[in-house]
Amino acid sequence: MFRTLVFLTATAVTATLATLPTTATAATAASAAFAGPRTAAVYDVRGGDMFTTAGSGGRCTIGFSVTGGYVTSGKCAPVGESTIGYNGVAQGTVAASSYPGLTSAWVRTNADWRPRGLVNRYDGTSAAVHGSTPAPVGAAACMSGPVSGWRCGTITGRNLTVSFPEGAITGLIGTNICASAGEVGAPLIANDQAQGILVGSSGSGTCTSFFIPVAQILSAYGLTLATE
Repeated sequence: MFRTLVFLTATAVTATLATLPTTATAATAASAAFAGPRTAAVYDVRGGDMFTTAGSGGRCTIGFSVTGGYVTSGKCAPVGESTIGYNGVAQGTVAASSYPGLTSAWVRTNADWRPRGLVNRYDGTSAAVHGSTPAPVGAAACMSGPVSGWRCGTITGRNLTVSFPEGAITGLIGTNICASAGEVGAPLIANDQAQGILVGSSGSGTCTSFFIPVAQILSAYGLTLATE
């Protein structure tokens, strides 16, 4: 299966999504409204929370926590870039990044942040991550993002090849979940199993979105998924 699509960038998506809320203020308020527990100035790192990059000011989304940090999209986070959490607190530094290629990155967090195996449900609760077993085509899955909140749908395909302006990406997971501007890097979870992070959408109004499998990212960077 081969389609020509566009990336959900850190600052804009296709014209179809242009009318959706994209301001950093709105996204910050959404994330902060359901901020995780804070103990002794240590903040929880959770999938679905917003972060920004200090250099470009790009707004993206945390995928999943890993030991020592978290993974997200390489579109958002070039190597060496500093990141800032949803609450304006310095968060960490991009340790590795690939774009387009694997289209992923991992951020090494500082002592003010604690990676947790959690995904923000944007209802005052978090979904626990217990592993990364791939869910089959047809399985229910949900995505978390600071603009859309918690959205659910179905996994419609696996091992898909999708053509983006920057090049083709293979091995993607397809879903019928709607994605919004500023949510690139967002986590896809099925039950309590991490599936992938958002790389792009068709932008055609059909709510077709694509995710890089988290297992590929963990393997590429030698990372361990944080679980509860």
